[in-house]
Amino acid sequence: MKIGVIGAGSLGTIIGAFITKGGCDVDLIDINQENVDALNQKGAKLTGFLDETIPVTAKHPKQLSGNYDVIILLTKQVFTKESLESVLPFLHKESVVCTLQNGIPEERVASIVGAERTVGGVVGFGAIWSGPGVSELATEVDVMKKYAFDIGELNGEITDRIKTIKDMLDTVGYCEISTNIIGMKWSKLLMNATFSGMSASLGCTFGEVLSNPDAMKSLANIADETIKVARAHHIRLEKMQGKDMEFLELESQEDIPKKMAFYHEVWGPHANTKASMLQDLEKGRKSEIDFINGHVSKKGREKNIATPFNDLVCKLVQESEETQLLPILDRNIHEFKSLCSQNNVSVIK
Repeated sequence: MKIGVIGAGSLGTIIGAFITKGGCDVDLIDINQENVDALNQKGAKLTGFLDETIPVTAKHPKQLSGNYDVIILLTKQVFTKESLESVLPFLHKESVVCTLQNGIPEERVASIVGAERTVGGVVGFGAIWSGPGVSELATEVDVMKKYAFDIGELNGEITDRIKTIKDMLDTVGYCEISTNIIGMKWSKLLMNATFSGMSASLGCTFGEVLSNPDAMKSLANIADETIKVARAHHIRLEKMQGKDMEFLELESQEDIPKKMAFYHEVWGPHANTKASMLQDLEKGRKSEIDFINGHVSKKGREKNIATPFNDLVCKLVQESEETQLLPILDRNIHEFKSLCSQNNVSVIK
């Protein structure tokens, strides 16, 4: 079985390296030739909570040949179309594209490669791309090994091909098959909209968000908006890492302090993580904000549900993209504090 991992960035490097180490025939596919060269010459160097270098095969899209049985898609959503079009000539009728991207990209992926060749998935750990050929695992190894992936067919069936992809991803860490992958994707969307959104809009790590009471008050409202929008679209959020994300819905602002232990338990192990969207801002690149918090806002408008906290995250990140000025916590937190005041958000004790 021939496997292609498109997007050898922070997550793609780690995932592609461990799948290779597990004995699979894998190409790490990336448009950054310097990254491709470093991976081929020096191997995938894994740092952070890992300390290992794994020999891999990397290719630029112009170097592809033959057919791929499975494509693991890990590019930013802003590159989905061009990335998939570059590998279309190398897919056969039974090829499968498994998107592990952030957000809810399955419909768009299916429109390019065909719904019959599309499966969805989510990644349960974080990483930081440190430079050509180097990726830093930002999640504790035990957590990664226990909650690495959730994947599933879009129609909820448990097929032979989804079992095959599970076996492959199990070489990285435990992979769970879901019969409600869209609900799982919305749970991951909540995780990204909250901590990744706040990390990007404030210019800080997840741990710095966790330790900031004003940031956490706003974050609790981002989660609440996400859950209410999903429910309006008849989507039930699935448990992630054994946790019921719908617990984070608020009946009133007075509920916020009751949710804090949950946030610290689930996101504490990821405290060193810096949102990939923030990494994009630091590199002067366009982020995925339109596909994360922006997706919540868009789906909220479709059902006339207000999403002011997700809207503010989008505004701050988009301003940073336009001005090329990085977000600063001490400055941007005041906008969230003002929004909290307007919405009578309770104090976290």
